[in-house]
Amino acid sequence: MSVGEGDKERIGFQCLIWYLAVDFSSKNTQYFMVEAITNSREAILLEDQYGAHNYHPLPVVLSKGEGVFLWDVEGNRYYDFLSAYSAVNQGHCHPRIINALIEQAKELTLTSRAFYNDKLGLAEKYVCETFGYQKALFMNSGAEANETAIKLARKWGYTYKGIPENEAVIVAVKKNFHGRTTTIISASTDQAARKGFGPFMPGFEIVDYDNVPALEKALANPNVCGLWIEPIQGEAGVYVPAEGYLKAAEKLCKQHNVLLMMDEIQTGIARTGKMLASEHEEVRPDLLILGKALSGGVLPVSVVLADDEVMLVIKPGEHGSTFGGNPLAAVVCMEALQVVKDEKLAERAEHLGKIFRDRMTALIKKSDMVTLVRGKGLLNAIVINDTPKSETAWNICVEFSKHGLLAKPTHGNIIRLAPPLVITEEQLHECCDIIERVILNFKK
Repeated sequence: MSVGEGDKERIGFQCLIWYLAVDFSSKNTQYFMVEAITNSREAILLEDQYGAHNYHPLPVVLSKGEGVFLWDVEGNRYYDFLSAYSAVNQGHCHPRIINALIEQAKELTLTSRAFYNDKLGLAEKYVCETFGYQKALFMNSGAEANETAIKLARKWGYTYKGIPENEAVIVAVKKNFHGRTTTIISASTDQAARKGFGPFMPGFEIVDYDNVPALEKALANPNVCGLWIEPIQGEAGVYVPAEGYLKAAEKLCKQHNVLLMMDEIQTGIARTGKMLASEHEEVRPDLLILGKALSGGVLPVSVVLADDEVMLVIKPGEHGSTFGGNPLAAVVCMEALQVVKDEKLAERAEHLGKIFRDRMTALIKKSDMVTLVRGKGLLNAIVINDTPKSETAWNICVEFSKHGLLAKPTHGNIIRLAPPLVITEEQLHECCDIIERVILNFKK
């Protein structure tokens, strides 16, 4: 949507509402102003004028969410098939998680780590027992958690492996996505994330994903302290490695005394049919990195889990975060994980994922528009028969939205399809019907 000068001039007048507040106890009258969006166009124009242009959203303005559904400001309802990049596995505004948030917010939200609080230890114990580790380090965003894992791996390499100072190497893989900080993009092969942001940090070697011989060669370097991978590459287009790749990676890491750093920010918390995607191959990483659905999409919470030898290399003053481990996040995290367990969302994702892929595979036989279906659990993608630089997948997603389903393409011609895990089988079939109808009737 283009923004004209006339539109920009009108923005300031269309969406502002004055409120009158009267304090009867003191006879004071106060005027204050709040902004209220009345239609989608206003919201889009407002973001275009005042916001950074670092995203390219679909032209849908959302104002409400509940379970698997989202509503726009005009009141239209949609099935959510992105789940905030798997942050809302438990569904939008899950009442138990929201209630935990509200109750704790009434008591205490933030102290910083300058003091102890009465909720962090409980959350640390909960996540350690849930995932089977000795120590937890809470942060906020997924990128922060990955940065934390990088520091832990390097410090461990110098402390225990005897790597010469400033010579530690972390092996990463092509098409990875771990975030967009300057350190993280130093290990990226995505030119959209890298171009114009150098110089890059040294200390990374990048090899092919799902390639065991490449790992064997890279991990033989005695200066390698960590192997940093996603069990399924979500942002890259839901690339699922061949069976046995993760197990081979784990074995090679043990053989060469290298830490296995597993980024499960998008694949963890029941998304792929197990609590962790690495569990499909019974792999236990040395550093487990979690985020997104760790809070059910209510607020930013991430965590790195490790055993004592790795975690305790970091001493007071060497790493931290003002908001990391705040009591509000601690309470929300525990409730969000308990919802996953109580509602058996991993089992649900496993069952419904098979149904979904069967429906999408059948669609390939009906239309040459879809060439491939891949995924695990309820993290899936369809590959559109078009070049990555075309807009066909984007236009299909726009058409999906017109029929009440929200999804978004990645890397041009791949559409990621990942609904909240609370979706029912009946709702899933209804969504498959929408996808099928749009694909079969779509014309380039």
